[in-house]
Amino acid sequence: MPNTHLLTVKNLSISFTSNSIEKEIIHDISFHLKTNEILGIVGESGSGKSVSSLAILGLLPKQVSKITTGSILYNGVDLTKINSKDFQKIRGNDIAMIFQEPMSSLNPSMPCGKQVLEILLQHTKLSKKEAKTETLELFKKVKLPNPERVYKAYPHEISGGQKQRVMIAMAIACKPKILIADEPTTALDVTVQKEIILLLKQLQAEEDMSIIFISHDLSLVSEISDRILVMYQGNIVEQGSVLQIFKSPEHIYTKALINSKPSLDVRLKRLPTIKDFMNETTDRSIVSSEDRKLFHKNIYSKAPLLEVINLEKSYISKSGWFSKPEVFKAVDQVNFKLYEGETLGLVGESGCGKSTLANAILQLDKATSGSILYEGIDITKLSKKEVRKLRKDIQIIFQDPYASLNPRIPVGKAIMEPMKVHGIGVSEEERKNLVLDLLLKVGLDETYFNRYPHEFSGGQRQRIGIARAISIEPKLIICDESVSALDISVQAQVLNLLNDLKENFGFTYIFISHDLAVVKYMSDQLIVMNQGQIEEMDDADVIYNHPKKNYTKKLIHAIPKGL
Repeated sequence: MPNTHLLTVKNLSISFTSNSIEKEIIHDISFHLKTNEILGIVGESGSGKSVSSLAILGLLPKQVSKITTGSILYNGVDLTKINSKDFQKIRGNDIAMIFQEPMSSLNPSMPCGKQVLEILLQHTKLSKKEAKTETLELFKKVKLPNPERVYKAYPHEISGGQKQRVMIAMAIACKPKILIADEPTTALDVTVQKEIILLLKQLQAEEDMSIIFISHDLSLVSEISDRILVMYQGNIVEQGSVLQIFKSPEHIYTKALINSKPSLDVRLKRLPTIKDFMNETTDRSIVSSEDRKLFHKNIYSKAPLLEVINLEKSYISKSGWFSKPEVFKAVDQVNFKLYEGETLGLVGESGCGKSTLANAILQLDKATSGSILYEGIDITKLSKKEVRKLRKDIQIIFQDPYASLNPRIPVGKAIMEPMKVHGIGVSEEERKNLVLDLLLKVGLDETYFNRYPHEFSGGQRQRIGIARAISIEPKLIICDESVSALDISVQAQVLNLLNDLKENFGFTYIFISHDLAVVKYMSDQLIVMNQGQIEEMDDADVIYNHPKKNYTKKLIHAIPKGL
């Protein structure tokens, strides 16, 4: 079958209006999608990827945005010229979309099966009984375990990967010609991400669909796409085959995207950022194995800062009045030591017990049994007053900085709050000066002191979270998935910042992530967790180069590596 252009975007420009000022954010872009093709669109937040795809579906917010020039031709019909009634026939039937965040895209008050059933009843002539059978078939097709259970389950009762599969089932229900997948795997574990990628490729081949796959991760896009477009600041800066983009990128931004991700082969002292590439100031110096040995010899010769001994955390679930309570061990017989100045990596899939272990160390959730010795003292036996004092020494940087900041308090005050509680600085003025200095240290400037959280980008908010965590001069910082939602380049900036702070202030980190490439780059020792237990523990490089357990091998194999 000859490859024809199913979709053609020609000279498309889109403007948004804010405070009566119109600003063009998509600048004269042109591209096409062939029949039976997977087209990858890659670029960072704000590059225009999602806005372009929303324009294809006619979902741009009407009050604040408009297509100023250009056309979007689907099967010869210009989608910029049709009315909303005609669009309703195309949307879902011919062109469907999988959104980034399945939890906010699914209706929390409706069982998953009913949500797919609704679409089939609306767009097809199937009876209710036939639509239910078709929904269960779709659930099998997207490889959902126990389709009957998922059909009756509410979104909060299934895992993130399963929710994303329900979304895919919903999107392919009416056998669309084009499927737009907007960051469909960003918040998922590497293994689940790999499964979703393979699933989309398989569905595309079976259903003869064309897919537009959008992501900020070029390595990931290369694993699924036939061709790739690279977007930067509302422009398409490069497009070509996967081989061409990876082996001989022409635009400096594409080169930067490829190189900003931590390498799995060499450990650079600093990760290059997009800005470094644009200014041609990249530092390629590496951490030699001799440097690393020397550093480890120094830190491991002292007494441990933290020692976790036979730690267990169990939860008891009761499913009915007369049923026997079930005990679930989220953390099961965990033992390890953490030394001052060390970064201990903690990696594993969702539900493996990483965050439960972190909460037990932070005394946010008491362990069921076992000991946690901090500077030789068992912190599981401390009084509430003593735990409050401990908060000064052990801090956390959360995954979602926006949710951990009060939207009604300017960020300067939010950073000053814990300082006041722990008696840092003798006056408000002194604390303010310390905060202004901290803002500079985390790469923000003094003008940000009086701004509110919503005025910042994700990367800037993460820096504010870091500033707040270090404001009370802790010794140990737990970074819980603190870079997983960030663009590749912003991630590089934050990882560099964490390493600089460690060097300057002698911090000790527990670095939790499901991204093994990032954990390997940051860590001295690495712990691989699986179902509440430690699967493997060793030097980060040793585990990556010579994994002993099949589970670890599976995690390493799932890392998107590009070409």
